[in-house]
Order: sequence, then C-alpha cells, then structure tokens
Amino acid sequence: MTDTAIRVVIVDDDALVRTGLRMMLGGNPAIDVVGEAVDGIDALGVVRQHRPDVVLMDVRMPRQDGITTTATLVSRPDHPQVIVLTTFDTDDLVVSALRAGASGFLLKDTPPPQIVEAVRRVHAGEPMLSPSVTRQLITAVAAGSSDRRRTDALALADTLSEREREIAGCIAEGATNAEIAARLYLSVATVKAHVTHVMTKLHADNRVQIAIRMHDAGLA
Repeated sequence: MTDTAIRVVIVDDDALVRTGLRMMLGGNPAIDVVGEAVDGIDALGVVRQHRPDVVLMDVRMPRQDGITTTATLVSRPDHPQVIVLTTFDTDDLVVSALRAGASGFLLKDTPPPQIVEAVRRVHAGEPMLSPSVTRQLITAVAAGSSDRRRTDALALADTLSEREREIAGCIAEGATNAEIAARLYLSVATVKAHVTHVMTKLHADNRVQIAIRMHDAGLA
C-alpha cells in the first residue's frame, strides 16, 4: 500500500460480508483496509484507533445500529466519510442514515468494481448512491418532510446566492463537480469553492445533505 492509500474500516456483524469486502477492496493498491468492527459500539473504538478516511457501515446490527453510529461518527471533528450498506433498496432506515450524515449508500450485492469506485468517489468528496434507488430515496425524504423542516430548509436556502442555488440544484440532481462545471461553464476549482460555501450555508455535512435540504425546501 502507498502512503496515500485510502484508509477504510468495514463495519458489519456478518463475518462473511466483512471477509468478502476486505478481499474485494484489498486487491486495489489505492485502498488499505485498516480495521473491521462487528457492530456500532465496536466501530466507534475501531474508528478512533485507526482514523480511516472511509467507513463501510452496515445498517442493521446488534447493540448499536448503523444510523446511530453514523450520526455519532459524523458529529466528531475530522470525521470519516460513511457509506451505508443495505440489503433492501426501499429500506426506510437508509433515508434516516442519509439524514444522519452518511455520504451515500450501496446495496450489498453491488458489483466489486462499483464498490471500489464508491470508496474512491466518497473519499474525493462525491456522494455515491446506487443509481437504481437514488430517485426513490430522495422522493421518500421529500415525502417525509414536515412543515417545520420545509420552513427551516427554505430559510437556509434563502441565504444562498443565485449561483450557489444553481449549484445546490445540480447537486440535488446527483451531478458531480465536473458535470456541474461543464453545465455552468465554470472551472472545477470554482465549483468546489461554491460547494464548500453551500455546505456551510445549508448546515450540511456532505452533498447528500445538500440534496435533502433542497428537496425539503421544494427547490429540487
């Protein structure tokens, strides 16, 4: 492994799943699986010890589930990016996980190359959502929005400049920085700067939460 390899921790109560993911990721020289955890409680200590860049997090686990664990990790300074793993693409727990701060989710039967790509993209600051379920997840989030959440989201969205609102809308559609740059005739560096400002103004930890805020506000 190189010094610049992406450090990953795998959290799943199924030993076979952990072994499969370790073998899958370990074959890529750009990724270093530095630790494993069997549940959410165990994960907190493992992450504190190994300080990974990315955590692959199961949703349903004994003692402490992946949602609670994700929220706890994301609340820490310099937290790792979290990719939630799930078996069902309609699992309501995944919506809660995204609200908790996960950078995205993958189905457990996702092909190995896509899991490797997900780790790479999330580490680079891009969300990774299984394409087949992105729209229904966002729809579920929007449908579950309370009047108070909509009001709060609108208030936050009102702080955005016109350009920032355009970029937030693109993010809500799942566009990458490169795609946004091409669409709006901006440099990727400029888009990255705008995304940082949007996150701050929308009180978002990642791009997924930007999308959720925009949908809550009815602007995407």
